[in-house]
Amino acid sequence: MDEDPRGSALAESGLQGADQSVASFEEEAVTLIKRLQHFLHEFPTAVPFIVLVIGVLIFSFTAGGKFFAPFNLSLVLQQVTIIGILGIAQTLVILTAGIDLSVGAIMVLSSIVMGRLAVVWGWPPEIAFTLGFVTGIVCGFINGVLVAILKLPPFIVTLGTWSIFGSMVIYVSHSETIRAQDIDQMAPILHWTGNRIIFGHGALITYGSILMILIAVAVWYILNRTAFGRHVYATGDDPEAARLTGINTAATLVGVYTLAGFICAIAAWVLIGRIGAASPLGNQTANLDAITAVVIGGTSLFGGRGSLVGTLFGALIVGVFRNGLALSGVEVLWQEFAVGILIIIAVTIDQWIRKISV
Repeated sequence: MDEDPRGSALAESGLQGADQSVASFEEEAVTLIKRLQHFLHEFPTAVPFIVLVIGVLIFSFTAGGKFFAPFNLSLVLQQVTIIGILGIAQTLVILTAGIDLSVGAIMVLSSIVMGRLAVVWGWPPEIAFTLGFVTGIVCGFINGVLVAILKLPPFIVTLGTWSIFGSMVIYVSHSETIRAQDIDQMAPILHWTGNRIIFGHGALITYGSILMILIAVAVWYILNRTAFGRHVYATGDDPEAARLTGINTAATLVGVYTLAGFICAIAAWVLIGRIGAASPLGNQTANLDAITAVVIGGTSLFGGRGSLVGTLFGALIVGVFRNGLALSGVEVLWQEFAVGILIIIAVTIDQWIRKISV
């Protein structure tokens, strides 16, 4: 068939004035802020590390040589040991996009069970010690079942169990503190974590601090080298997608909360060694401090992103700031004010990093 010349001419006239440039698929120039955002997204522990370094530099000037005294630096490590251990437990839960408000109560309840059974009721220290750990595991398991099986919000569940476990502390302890002398006489194993290794120039480290590091290494291995650890991250990132890929998200959640309860029981042992007694009032701010360490350490409250290294940095930041402010003569009121500011800044940075599109 012959081509219609009028049609060709009409088509050519329609193309006149059209854009003749070649399509370009080159990426836009990446700004410095965008590069920083990408870097922090890839290395979330960079933020707490930088904050820790800045804090150390600030207090090296404001507190003078007292801050870098070997005894003071070892004191900071002792002060953050319990926060660090509870922070490890809290990190596991927050990685699943949950939160556990009861970790402090589980710790104190476990310590009371250990102390009362061994000292007041005269049970063999080994049995009392073991049942204290069982208490932490059972408390964590209860949290996990309520969250994973009954599908209740973690915040509400652990808020309720925090009150329940706290009431059990009062019931079991009868509001009585078990003295250090009695523990030394009846169950010295409970004080083992408070034993110290003394170095030169007044520096010392407790077995509790060494235990914190060992727990961190063990949980890091679980999270980064095992299938369970991958399931934890996947469940926190997108539980529905994780379920569709064959992950038993309910079992993963129950496992996470149970493991967190076990770690809280270890913190209970360290608490007795730290304060020397089994007290129903032991370390009442531990729960908030643990959450603070996790958030400042870069673990996202929305789940699926974070690390134990960041949590340990976060615990050190809390310890360094409180210690440095105290040495600088700042009142406790403003120490808590500063920690609150750090929390808000950490959450703001986390929100900003999450906006990145990879």
